[in-house]
Formats: sequence, C-alpha cells, structure tokens
Amino acid sequence: MTYTMQQYQDSAQAVRARIGDFVPEAALILGSGLGSLGDQVEGAVAVDYGDIPHFRASTAPGHRGRLVFGTLEGRPVAVMQGRMHHYEGYSYEEVSYAVRVLRLLGCGALVVTNAAGCVNTAWQAGELMLITDQIKLFSESPLRGENLPQFGPRFPDASHLYTPRLQDVARRAAAQLGLTLREGVYFYCYGPQYETPAEVRAARILGADAVGMSTAPEVIVAGHCGMEVLGVTLLSNMAAGILNQPLSEQEVLQAGQAAQEKFSALIRACLRGM
Repeated sequence: MTYTMQQYQDSAQAVRARIGDFVPEAALILGSGLGSLGDQVEGAVAVDYGDIPHFRASTAPGHRGRLVFGTLEGRPVAVMQGRMHHYEGYSYEEVSYAVRVLRLLGCGALVVTNAAGCVNTAWQAGELMLITDQIKLFSESPLRGENLPQFGPRFPDASHLYTPRLQDVARRAAAQLGLTLREGVYFYCYGPQYETPAEVRAARILGADAVGMSTAPEVIVAGHCGMEVLGVTLLSNMAAGILNQPLSEQEVLQAGQAAQEKFSALIRACLRGM
C-alpha cells in the first residue's frame, strides 16, 4: 500500500497526544532478544503499536510491540521494542512506516539493532558488529511509489546510510568499555526461513559479514529522511553451513539474553557520545 503524508501526520499526532511536549532526539529500534534496553528508559511513557493509527503489529518472537518515550543517559529518546518484518506479510513501506513517524516527532538520529547470523568465519557467535554498510539487492525499495518530498528527494544518495560520525562514536565507546566491536557489512534477506548454506556462501562472496531479516528497509527510509544512522548487530549464531547444526529462533533469543549487559552498555555509551 502507499501511505499519504496525512496518515503519517495522523500517527504522529496520536503519539503526541500521549507524550505531550516531549521531543525525542534519537530513536532506537531494538531487535530480537534485545528489547530489555527499553525497560531502562527513565520517566517512561509506553505506547502500544495497536494504539497508533496505521501502525502494524509486531509478531516476531522477542518483540513486545510498543514505543517507549523517556530519557537514556540524559538524552530524550524513543525506543521501539520490536519492529515489523517483510516476512510477517507487510510491505516494505509498512515495515519502515514507524521511521517516518519518529522523524515527524523530532528524531534526528536512528540507532538500529538486530540479531543476525555471522557470515565471517574469522569471528565468533556472541560478538557485536558495527554495521558500516548494507546489501539489499534482490527486493523492492521501501521508497517505491510516489515520493513524499516532505521527507526527501526522489533519488536519495546512499553512499553513507550509516553515518561515519556515529561509527566513530561507537568505536570510541567500545574502546572505553573494553569491548570487542567487529565492523562489517549487513546482508539483508527476506526470511522467514533461515538462509541456505549456498546463500551464505554467496553473501560472503559479495562482501557480507552478517546476514539477517531486518534493518535494511528502515535504514533506507531513515537516510531518505535525512537522519543520522548507527547500526549494531549481535552476531547471535554462525550462519548456515558454517557449523554442522540446524538453526533455531530459540538460539537467537538466548544469544540476545546473554549479550544484554554488553549490548546495553555499548548503546548507552554511544548515546552519551552522540
């Protein structure tokens, strides 16, 4: 479907009715098993997706499906505890709808997180990866259809979807915390089936270090809106074919729980440095 500017404004107005004159500076999208950071927001006001006009439900395991507004590290934020995915049956415009609403609410930066399969065989499951670029070649763009110039141009540049300045912030934060922070390229696949070993080998040949089923659509829309973007991946498991074992969603959620402390520490440190 194609959304109108009025629909985006309706959603923003409905949220403003709940949060008053609070203006978030940064938005955070929390991926599978990583939603606990939203529970650390101070002075929190939570708004369920179902209470926002034109929002879609988040049905993936580990996604609570609500927006949390408040402060983290003294910075006003909007935290998405759960996202929408194309594999849930949504169009890419529906998947990325919330990003434009958050932009209308005042967010100038977007922090995206996800749990993904590790493609780089020199790394290990459980590590964190700074996303420096992404590959989304084989599916339509969330910007397909009529352009809304209030958000951005018809043909937006994608040279630096992940903002170099914020990458430097993340590098400094990881160094201060003594955390290993890998850096690499995120490869987007539709899902919901995990990738085949052949697809993982193809992704590696194309330059991917991690493979997952989210993030890329939202980042494209954020770039179109002129938002700065920081991306962090939890390498929750080795991708298909690397180890001789099947993949499962339980493994992903358990990895998210195990990484909560270091993940939260890194994101909070990044917020302080932004």
